[in-house]
Amino acid sequence: MMRTLLLLCVTLCCLSVSVAGDSSTSLPEENGVLLLKKDNFNRALKQNKQLLVHFFAPLSGDSQRLALAFRGAAEQLIGSEVKLGVVDVSKETNLTKELNATTPPPLRLYLSGDRHNPVPCPVFQSSASIVTWLKRRAGPSADIITDLNQSDRFVASEELVVLGLFKDVERGRVEVFYAAAVDLPDLPFSVTRNQDIFRKYDITQDSVLLVRQVSQRQRSCLSMTKEDLISFITVHQLELVTEYNGQTASRILSSPVLNHAILFVNKTDERFQTVYSDFQAAAASYRGKVLFVMVDVDEPRNGRMLEYFRVRESEAPMVRLVNLTSHVTYHLPSDTLDTPTIIAFCKTYLDGNAQPKMQSEALPADWDQKPVIQLVGENLERLAFNPDKTAFIMFYLPYSEESRSLFPLWEELALHFLDREEVVIARIDASANDFNLSMRERYPALRLFPALHAERVHTFYTLYIHTIYTLYIHTIHTIYTHYIYTLYTLYIHTIYTHYTHCIYTLYTLYIHTLYTLFIHTIHTIYTHYIYTLYIHNIYTLYIHTIHIIYTHYIYTLYIHNI
Repeated sequence: MMRTLLLLCVTLCCLSVSVAGDSSTSLPEENGVLLLKKDNFNRALKQNKQLLVHFFAPLSGDSQRLALAFRGAAEQLIGSEVKLGVVDVSKETNLTKELNATTPPPLRLYLSGDRHNPVPCPVFQSSASIVTWLKRRAGPSADIITDLNQSDRFVASEELVVLGLFKDVERGRVEVFYAAAVDLPDLPFSVTRNQDIFRKYDITQDSVLLVRQVSQRQRSCLSMTKEDLISFITVHQLELVTEYNGQTASRILSSPVLNHAILFVNKTDERFQTVYSDFQAAAASYRGKVLFVMVDVDEPRNGRMLEYFRVRESEAPMVRLVNLTSHVTYHLPSDTLDTPTIIAFCKTYLDGNAQPKMQSEALPADWDQKPVIQLVGENLERLAFNPDKTAFIMFYLPYSEESRSLFPLWEELALHFLDREEVVIARIDASANDFNLSMRERYPALRLFPALHAERVHTFYTLYIHTIYTLYIHTIHTIYTHYIYTLYTLYIHTIYTHYTHCIYTLYTLYIHTLYTLFIHTIHTIYTHYIYTLYIHNIYTLYIHTIHIIYTHYIYTLYIHNI
């Protein structure tokens, strides 16, 4: 009896250990999505033959939108062979680097535990797209249509469908069609070899049609490489003129056509229909070369577009051309927006003869009468590259709190150097003026233009931009992000004491880091440039700048905020 009880106890202990072992290998989840970290990523790969991972960047709007679609897909895939997981790239930096996931695409599919060769994913528009992509990878990527009635139902099912007509739907050229269908999960694909359907669309050889439900227009593609087929579909899935809105924005930006002609127009204007018709007629001549987009200036949600292109509602209608790689904007130099004028403008642009649109505010009458000189586009380079002046310029955004917080400091700095005619402290509104300087689109930005001979400007400017940009952007962004995150957390938990201590600690760290890096910058400049008068001016400028920044943040900004 005693022996039996002993064996029973041993058995129970073994079962307990087994259960504990199983629970220790469980992975944390949220809404059906695995929360992956460096210490559990390999375990997740071993437990799931197919692991779709979202490398989530909390500060990215696109990543936030994708996260919503990702969670929706996770709910639909419960019980399937595919498991979804997320990696927070802001926290799991080492894991992100190990997986070479610091660059797009943000979604990657890991198969059979192989962490080194993930399958890159296309850009998904919805949770349905994610599920469709996974299903098309696992099985047939297109439905097979066998008769005319089925074909008609397919065409009527969506606003735009892709129909493949092939004499052999199992092998050969149709395999390219199936491969393209996998990479375009936002569109419905079907394939047929039915001769009645061939005759209906007047097709005699293997072809791919894009059929629109409303207008029943078709486009035939005879090129049978996967890349050409995908390009054909993505170009023609958009209308001749696509209105910019929340539904079309991602398709516009992901189009392989990088030259965009943008019509800014008020749809309630009595001239709208005439202008739109002429714009649409011009679009037909440049299909595949220029993407024609319409922006309604009367739509409040398009405010960011107007702001980006510096277009006022009162200026509509107007046409701008932009290339998405260079971001250089070209303005149609005519008040006439008829078809021949728009066609001629596009031809001039494609031939490389168009002149960029350089926006500039009107020069204020008192632009140089205050301690801080207010620059505009037309006089920026004239002052910045004046060989007799050392110019320290702030490029700011008027609606940015970070920019506005530097205004008092900039005034104080200007007052300090007011009696130095060779030193200029200035600022310029980066949202209202164009300039031929690489700013990397991060504002506020501080730029020093030293009083040097023209041939020496580039060398120093390159060194200075690299040093100051790294110093300012890295320090401010890192500390500011950590500062906001910390304050938010402390605010949620209402720990006032810790909140005060956090501010003191962060500002001490900020001042120490900024001061140390600026001293290092001065030392580098002093070492590399043995020019007595120049060294004296720059050294004096930065020592006083540091002193003012140091004093301002410790005794003024910090005390005021606390």
